[in-house]
Amino acid sequence: MLVVLFRFLAKLPLPALHGIGKLAGCTVYAWPGRYRKRLQTNARQAGYTDAAFARASAGQAGAMILETPKVWLQNEECLKMVRSDDDAVVHEALAENRGILYLTPHLGCFEITARYLIQHGPITVMFRPPRLTGLGPIMEQARNTSGLNAVPANMQGVREFVRALKRGEAVGMLPDQVPGSGDGVWAPFFNKPAYTMTLAGKLALQTGVAVILTAGERLSAGKGWRIHYVRLAEPLPRDPQALATHINSAMETLIRRFPEQYLWSYNRYKVPAGAPPRPADTP
Repeated sequence: MLVVLFRFLAKLPLPALHGIGKLAGCTVYAWPGRYRKRLQTNARQAGYTDAAFARASAGQAGAMILETPKVWLQNEECLKMVRSDDDAVVHEALAENRGILYLTPHLGCFEITARYLIQHGPITVMFRPPRLTGLGPIMEQARNTSGLNAVPANMQGVREFVRALKRGEAVGMLPDQVPGSGDGVWAPFFNKPAYTMTLAGKLALQTGVAVILTAGERLSAGKGWRIHYVRLAEPLPRDPQALATHINSAMETLIRRFPEQYLWSYNRYKVPAGAPPRPADTP
């Protein structure tokens, strides 16, 4: 049933998908509950206190969900609707011939970004099996895009990342995903300690590659997406916490370009089981 639904949605025009998604997102947000409270709390932490902002953010989350089938299954059609005003950031990094680590936060359409970046060369990304087993065939088809190598989110995947970077290729990962205990450090994210992965920093230091944060802004009226970049300033800090703070700061810069499209409902400030206490929570 899910496969049929995804194929049906993929055939709808992008303006319709965004419109339906925004309506659905705002409808879900209208009901009091944990989702609404978390979205409001996280947005306020970043300084976005207006009620209209929270509603718009919920609508954008709905648009993100509804556009995913089209991005996965109508790849070529979607890529025709993507543009960027600052591809020079990538061209400069490519000229250095040392590989690129792309960090794509939960911002805008993060499904379109890697597909757009394939034009610059092959890219390896991590994936996790879907919670809904019915989506397995769809994800398999989505991963079979020429130039896009999907690897599992485990040690095997990390080894594939290292090999790709040492070949001078590109890899992509989510920098704001809360890691498991022992795989992160506490670093400020919008002025509040957030348990932040250290893997991205370790990969960058081990391989000496350029680090670029990137995201696909969802354009109004279903016109497509615009790709943004923020390159991490070098030299990179050697201390894991300082480097995680450096990455989070760059991520904030990118998010503030179109903040209503960040996934504020994501439980970014949770404390994973076994992780050290949040600094602010320490007696």
